[in-house]
Amino acid sequence: MDPLIAEAEDARPTPPGKLYAISDIHLSFQGNREALAQLEPRPNDGLILCGDIGESAEHCRLAFTTVTTCFRTVFWAPGNHELYTLPSQKETGLRGEAKYMECVEVAREFGVLTPEDDFAIWDGEGGPCLIAPIFTLYDYSFRPHDVKFEDALQWAKDEGMEPTDEYLLHPDPYSSRPEWCEALVARTEAKLEAAVAAHPGVQLIIVNHWPLREDLVNLWQIPRFSLWCGTKKTEDWHKRFRAKVVVSGHLHIRRTDWRDDTRFEEVSLGYPRQWKECKDKGMDINDFLREILPGPEQPPPGKRDTIWRRWG
Repeated sequence: MDPLIAEAEDARPTPPGKLYAISDIHLSFQGNREALAQLEPRPNDGLILCGDIGESAEHCRLAFTTVTTCFRTVFWAPGNHELYTLPSQKETGLRGEAKYMECVEVAREFGVLTPEDDFAIWDGEGGPCLIAPIFTLYDYSFRPHDVKFEDALQWAKDEGMEPTDEYLLHPDPYSSRPEWCEALVARTEAKLEAAVAAHPGVQLIIVNHWPLREDLVNLWQIPRFSLWCGTKKTEDWHKRFRAKVVVSGHLHIRRTDWRDDTRFEEVSLGYPRQWKECKDKGMDINDFLREILPGPEQPPPGKRDTIWRRWG
């Protein structure tokens, strides 16, 4: 072969490889920061960070510095922890939408794609698919039918449930988190509709920190935490918007489910105490990267039981 031709072929970009995901890496914990430092390079692959990196811009920078060094393309959707205004920032810290946009700007410093960017086509293994990071928050609608909206918070408090969100996640400039959620859902719905119309025949990978469906929220020890886990307004989005896979976190209960012909992946790492047993068995953060694309083969109808992923 002509040396010039061989050199040109060597210079051609390698097609993207696989697409992985992880969420809830909670870098405020030293054990999780140490775990992130063990991330192995996968320079031909992509990574989804599905929220709850940490509570500060510094946590985001640490995460994005590491993952963009290891992966070819990185996508991010925010979790509730990125939106927190810590007590030390009570007087001067950013709140609500401004805090979210600060995270978006940090992501853009590293070329990380966010819900504020155009959805990107993934042409790697399992593609082409449109990668759609979104941000919807929650509206307290994941509750029993006999519990009224105005009674929902007291219903949770009756079992000692009052998460940190109620004190640190501010909805500014909206009057409440449900109002912010309503605006986010309307905006996201329009963006997804436009994406589906613009890419006929291309399936989506929807990435949201909060589960899209209430029936995927199984919290046996703290069932009333469901209030802070999503909104019923997204229940059918996997069908409406041709989702091949829906990726979420938040629950710290790793699992794979199928609804209709869509695969749902909960990809949390969690707090150090929650994956200590795995660490004691010699596992590290690389063992918790969930393969989204190409992913496992879809089981036939009748055999699509939940896969509980205790070990990653």
